[in-house]
Amino acid sequence: MTRLSDAFIADRPALVCFVTAGDPSVAATPAILDALVEGGADVIELGMPFTDPMADGPAIQAANIRALEGGVTTADILRIAKDFRARHPLTPLVLMGYANPMLRRGPEWFADALRDAGVDGVICVDVPPEEDDALGPALRNAGIDLIRLATPTTVGTRLGTVLNGAGGFVYYVSVAGITGKQQAQQSSIEEAVARLKGATDLPVVVGFGVRTPDQARAIGRVADGVVVGSAIVEIVADHGTAAAAPVAAYVQSLSAALADARKVSA
Repeated sequence: MTRLSDAFIADRPALVCFVTAGDPSVAATPAILDALVEGGADVIELGMPFTDPMADGPAIQAANIRALEGGVTTADILRIAKDFRARHPLTPLVLMGYANPMLRRGPEWFADALRDAGVDGVICVDVPPEEDDALGPALRNAGIDLIRLATPTTVGTRLGTVLNGAGGFVYYVSVAGITGKQQAQQSSIEEAVARLKGATDLPVVVGFGVRTPDQARAIGRVADGVVVGSAIVEIVADHGTAAAAPVAAYVQSLSAALADARKVSA
């Protein structure tokens, strides 16, 4: 068992929360991560800022720019991760981002640095499974899960390709687009989750467009977990260095909804 696998054994869907490292500042990020834990996040995704976050909508794009303009570096992100692991030894931490910051010093360097920092998994948005050799072997050799993305068009033999070498959980991108406010129909989410569960034993987690407790509850009735990102990033944008308290309150509302989701479906 690992921290990630442990996050999905409770009798409720897991709450996966995303924030951008270095937003609103490097110094403020630890308190926001602590607020996610306080609010009930089961898994935390820490975004690695990048100049061209092509899968992300305006909220996360803006967070990337704010963080980069504030001077955040890979060394800062690794230190944030390592300090988080010291404070929260049981909460899984996943780095999410793009290939350039992950690979510029080489995959082995990156994987070793993440292992030393206590990171559990990686989501790399722009390395397709056909190019797994770029990052996958180094991560797996370091005991770090490479979490793959599936979309509404990931069907047939393509799904098998995506799942080959995947670990931790499968992140189902529920809309054919960028992160933000658009949300898929519940019926399409239910069909996709059933299809994915028929193809893998990994937990299936649904993200993109989840903003309200009611949305999280509905998805949690069929999925193993729910990802919320842009809505949290917007709270950080609105409150800046004072974001920790409102983030914790918002995450607590999502966590309560997911606990209720499993009770409803039982």
